Amino acid sequence: MAIQSNASTEEVVGGMKTFSGLANVKVIAINPTMAELHAMDINVKQEPNYDVSFSDQAYKKIVFWLGCADGSFRLEILANNTHRTSQSGKNQWINGIGQTTWSEDSPSYDWWKKEGERKAYVGEETLINFAKAWANVAAGDEVSFDTIAEIVNGNVAEVKSLATQLASNEVRVLIGVKDDKYQQVYTKYFGRVKPQRDDLFVKSLNDDYGSFNADFNADLKWGPHVSTAGLVTPDTIKEEEDWVMPETPQNGVKVEDAPF
Repeated sequence: MAIQSNASTEEVVGGMKTFSGLANVKVIAINPTMAELHAMDINVKQEPNYDVSFSDQAYKKIVFWLGCADGSFRLEILANNTHRTSQSGKNQWINGIGQTTWSEDSPSYDWWKKEGERKAYVGEETLINFAKAWANVAAGDEVSFDTIAEIVNGNVAEVKSLATQLASNEVRVLIGVKDDKYQQVYTKYFGRVKPQRDDLFVKSLNDDYGSFNADFNADLKWGPHVSTAGLVTPDTIKEEEDWVMPETPQNGVKVEDAPF
């Protein structure tokens, strides 16, 4: 007899290990090539494609690879060279310190800073919010990109230069798992290492447009992912019933058509 056994409590088979919760991460690459990914021990079989289309609208991907002791995770921001507008026809505005607001014409709010104001591009708000947290920009200090018109058209050279300048900086992010295997990074809020305001992630998740299309540890603590999907109990399905795949995943999350 030849049986190489292991203790029942030891995991020896299974899929890729996934993680979820809040973690401090470093930016290890931005829109890397296949060779650069291989150098990071991320195996891909072809050059990454940073172009994508949704509903006949073309977008450019700005991809940040984030790393910590437990692995590498991909944050994707979709941008294009059109100005962002609401369904009611209002424009999104942005200024030189990264404030954003919605208004048909130039904003006239008391709190709004006029310096550097202009209409924001699609995806720009998310990019600026990430840069604020990653660079640990103080309230009221400048945060903008000189080449933003080129960035939303796919030339991310200015963004890539930050990877060197901010090599020692960390940013706090919420990471989840989609379809039990794909790691996802929450893009509606990015945190700072100090002060560590994890309550702001909770606030964002509870906002009307703050949902996260991924499963994550309910207490937000970082660690191996434990699925929150409901289990099928013995009395849920009778013996004579056929097993059919539900229309929506067991975690109740539907995949949205829109990228935002």
